[in-house]
Amino acid sequence: MPTSPEPIEAVSQRLDNFLTEQLLYAAALGPEAEMLTRSGASALRGGKRLRARFCLTGWGAVQPAPTRFDDAALAVATSLEIFHAAALVHDDLVDNSDTRRGQPAAHRALQSAHRDAGWTGDSDTFGRSGAILLGDLLVAWSDDLLEEGLRGSAAADATRQAYAQMRRDVTIGQFLDVAEESAYTVHPDDTHAERALRVASYKSARYSIQQPLQIGAALGGADHSQSDALGRFGHDVGMAFQLRDDVLGVFGDSAVTGKPVGDDLREGKRTVLVAYAREAVSPQERQAIDQRLGDPALDAEQIGILQRTIVDSGALARTEELIADYAHRADLALSGAPLRADAVDELRALARAATDRAA
Repeated sequence: MPTSPEPIEAVSQRLDNFLTEQLLYAAALGPEAEMLTRSGASALRGGKRLRARFCLTGWGAVQPAPTRFDDAALAVATSLEIFHAAALVHDDLVDNSDTRRGQPAAHRALQSAHRDAGWTGDSDTFGRSGAILLGDLLVAWSDDLLEEGLRGSAAADATRQAYAQMRRDVTIGQFLDVAEESAYTVHPDDTHAERALRVASYKSARYSIQQPLQIGAALGGADHSQSDALGRFGHDVGMAFQLRDDVLGVFGDSAVTGKPVGDDLREGKRTVLVAYAREAVSPQERQAIDQRLGDPALDAEQIGILQRTIVDSGALARTEELIADYAHRADLALSGAPLRADAVDELRALARAATDRAA
């Protein structure tokens, strides 16, 4: 996702400084503590820094004049990236994913570390247990950096409230995603797309774009009209962003996404793409989709069959239309918004980058 390098470089530097402090602290506790801390540093490597970028843009959009982001905004934006890493560690554990960004997922890396060290016990159990605790540690780190950024800020209460809302929503959204893989069987087929959109809203749209924008805006002293405009824009861009993720989860190039082709199909994700396909096919084809979806052993041929079914049913085209609709609505939300003109231009560029991408 293209973006201007300065904010991303600043976030990366802030993150490096924070991790150096954490590694020094862990080193005094022994090699096992250092192992966990280094796993946290690995989980924070790479990524688009999307949440930090939107947070800083939200902060800048409500400033009276173009202003370089300050240390407080940088700390809060960086804390979002740490929280995101925590969510990914737990998400990979829930989904039994082997890789993340082309590298072993945290639980797999910890599993290998246990085995390579020659420790006793089951390596898989150790890896899963370690990943749960690693996610918790990352949440604690995000809190630490958030509070560092809010120290002495007049907008601390409003920013904490926005941050707390994000954490509640994404946690519920993650559970809705897990539940839908089982609950879909007791709900009518024509409600599945609406239910998938609910998951997309709470698991991704609010958390990835809408709430980072509003957190940054809250820190910057936004009024209600500014927060509302950013919220409407951010939610619709976030929905388009997640729907693009859904498409890439089925059709993406693994060399670009860092995930195996069709991984969402193996994981049994009940996305809008799947819901639209199930609506359009015969009962027999719907049964075949349900039998294959969620099978971790799906081979390339079976993935190809599901991909063709999704395309031939019109589900892919329908999802692309929905992405375009959300992107258009997001653009309209910025028209006449009480935000700086240069920030509106940047938001529109970020929206294009978030929805028109290959990874």
